[in-house]
Amino acid sequence: MKVTVVGAGNVGATCADVLAYREIANEVILVDIKEGVAEGKALDVWQKAPINLYDTKTTGVTNDYSKTAGSEVVVITSGLPRKPGMTRDDLIETNAGIVKSVTEQIIKYSPDATIVIVSNPLDVMTYQAHISSKNSRNKVIGMAGILDTARYRAFLAEELNVSPKDIQAVLMGGHGDTMVPLPRYTTVGGIPVTEMIAKDKLDAIIERTKFGGGELVKLMGTSAWYAPGSAAAQMVEAIVKDQRRVFPVCVKLEGEYGIDDCYLGVPVILGKNGVEKVIELDLNEDEKALLEDSRQHVKEVMSVLDRLS
Repeated sequence: MKVTVVGAGNVGATCADVLAYREIANEVILVDIKEGVAEGKALDVWQKAPINLYDTKTTGVTNDYSKTAGSEVVVITSGLPRKPGMTRDDLIETNAGIVKSVTEQIIKYSPDATIVIVSNPLDVMTYQAHISSKNSRNKVIGMAGILDTARYRAFLAEELNVSPKDIQAVLMGGHGDTMVPLPRYTTVGGIPVTEMIAKDKLDAIIERTKFGGGELVKLMGTSAWYAPGSAAAQMVEAIVKDQRRVFPVCVKLEGEYGIDDCYLGVPVILGKNGVEKVIELDLNEDEKALLEDSRQHVKEVMSVLDRLS
């Protein structure tokens, strides 16, 4: 069982580390464009295997995609990180070129791989990878909802002073300021969150979640990596172990929610074939309106990519 992570920056290295530590695959290949970086980080992860007691072999390579051949899942984190003052949309032209090139190399050596996109702008980079791979939509998906949901759940756990393990939640829409948290589908140990927190505090947490990525960029001067890397690894685990987990992921919609030809985060069943099923929730009118706003924003960014093509 082989998994490849492309991009040995903070997010990619974290993802590879989690994959190894949790023994999700027998072998993890870490690829980067900068000489020695992937090799060094992979070696570092491998050298702590005797300490943390895992068997997963990690190998780093510089631009040698032949080493990725036969990968079951490929995580693409390549691209420029966000800098203070940058929007995700600012990154589109450069990162689209990177994702296109990487995807073509991956498909050359692992034509049946499920591709998980982490590169920003997430939704449109998933679009780019999908058209570059020429694979079915269920095999090219974006990591956004798990990260956004984790931030939402973490903020709620802090406010309620409860374990984040007991909080379940669903978010939909684009990755960014137009995401759509769904309080109606948020529970704490099975209890609706609306019964445990005042509306004004819940609304404040939802707003903080929407701008969660930007908050970290302001604090650190660059994008987050521990949570995004771990979120991508969780998706890989669901796929390689055929866990059929219910996760919000970015996928091309083909009529679901009345939306066609748009890449949005929606709840799905994630298993060995990638997206096994798109789950359609019975949204109320307010939720539908928020999702439509998010759809319009994502389509605008997709149109930028179309013009560049």
